[in-house]
Amino acid sequence: MTQRKSSAGRRTGWLSRPASVQSGRIVQFGRIMLMPRVRLFHWRADEAKPLIVALRAGGYTVEYPGDQANGAWRSLREKPPFAAIIDLTRLPSHGRHVAAEMRATKSLRHIPIVFVDGDPEKVDRIRKDLPDAVYTSRSRLVSALKRVKPLADPVIPPRMMNRTDRTTAEKLGIQPGARVALVDPPSDYARVIGKLPQDASLEEDPEETLPLTLWFVRGPDTFLARLTGIRKRALTSRIWIVYPKGRQASGLTQGFIREAALSVGLVDYKVCSVNEVWTGLLFTRKK
Repeated sequence: MTQRKSSAGRRTGWLSRPASVQSGRIVQFGRIMLMPRVRLFHWRADEAKPLIVALRAGGYTVEYPGDQANGAWRSLREKPPFAAIIDLTRLPSHGRHVAAEMRATKSLRHIPIVFVDGDPEKVDRIRKDLPDAVYTSRSRLVSALKRVKPLADPVIPPRMMNRTDRTTAEKLGIQPGARVALVDPPSDYARVIGKLPQDASLEEDPEETLPLTLWFVRGPDTFLARLTGIRKRALTSRIWIVYPKGRQASGLTQGFIREAALSVGLVDYKVCSVNEVWTGLLFTRKK
């Protein structure tokens, strides 16, 4: 390796490849300071701000895709971070989904996953699937990051990965014998939902409120116009708001749907990729 004299007279080696940051430490070469880069997954932008401030104060560069955290996989693959930080205080099912996708992706599975806070019971369930992840609190997050390092042999639990044996109906929570209400369904809804459990049925705009509702929305105006009426169903029905994938297709985004629903007293707690065209968020009344 070619060597040169430094300004202090010491002999230093030329780097043969870009330097990497290891174990969360800041590494300095000459006058260049490398700040460990982390990806934060949090589904409430206002609540994410204190975490971002604390991480930056601790010496980390923070990438935060906002409420679109379930997506942005292309940038995650192109620029893998030193660590992925997943907040479990909001929408733990979303956090679990992100962790499962990372472990199922060969180029990402070695990245350390750090879970922050969350309901103890739900955290315990995730811990059983991912015992090699780091579980910490907000106050200890920065110190915990200093101890993490890439995983040589990461755990890839089968039941956290996308199960090919699960039908769309099962993912949507349609049980045997269930009656499911459809609101504004596409003409090919039978194909979209696929095989139903025994004695389950789909009913278009039933007069009575059924325990589960699938509301297909296609544009922001219609969505907002019908949202208050749909909210009334949430007293006795779980509401799937199903919308087209991709911002360009409909003008609808996950954040737009969530914030509008929250404004009328609905909160989401589960996400589901229905098929190649549709995705959905499951809502209930805010307590």
